[in-house]
Amino acid sequence: MDLGFRMHAERTPNPNSIKWVMGKRIVEGSASASFDAPPARDVSPLAHQLFSVDGVVGVYFAANFATVSKRENAEWVDIAQPIVDVLKNHLGSGEPALGPGYRAVAAEAGGALVQRICRILDDEIRPAVARDGGDILFLGFREGVVELQMRGACSGCPSATATLKMAVESRLREEIPEIREVVAV
Repeated sequence: MDLGFRMHAERTPNPNSIKWVMGKRIVEGSASASFDAPPARDVSPLAHQLFSVDGVVGVYFAANFATVSKRENAEWVDIAQPIVDVLKNHLGSGEPALGPGYRAVAAEAGGALVQRICRILDDEIRPAVARDGGDILFLGFREGVVELQMRGACSGCPSATATLKMAVESRLREEIPEIREVVAV
């Protein structure tokens, strides 16, 4: 069967996550989705199937990749092929990764300051984090504190705290002095 696309795996800084890069888009536009528990089939048929692989504990989709996270005591050598099979079969079927029941997490609305924060995140930080199979989602800004959600390979990654504090917080504070701290929620 010719699926019309290629796929390869990339290691991430998180030893329990692998980024599977597809030769075609798996979600539309700038959409992304993160699941830390099996979703209903109508929410995400692809994530639903990936969670059926014993050892899978997290799934993140963006643009043309899926980051799959495993439980710590599972071995990649045992679960990689079943993950590849699910990805190839699902994407070859033409069925979307996200179903009609999917609802994106909405970020808190805000003024000019929030727009500046989001612009820096979107233009500089999120593309860099995506190269490692993850994402950082803006959730809100309250009393000088930026609230972010770590997704994909960033969720549970040993270096995520350092990335958050040394890279994200430093960059945002450099541009926006009103920011006191950046925290993962």
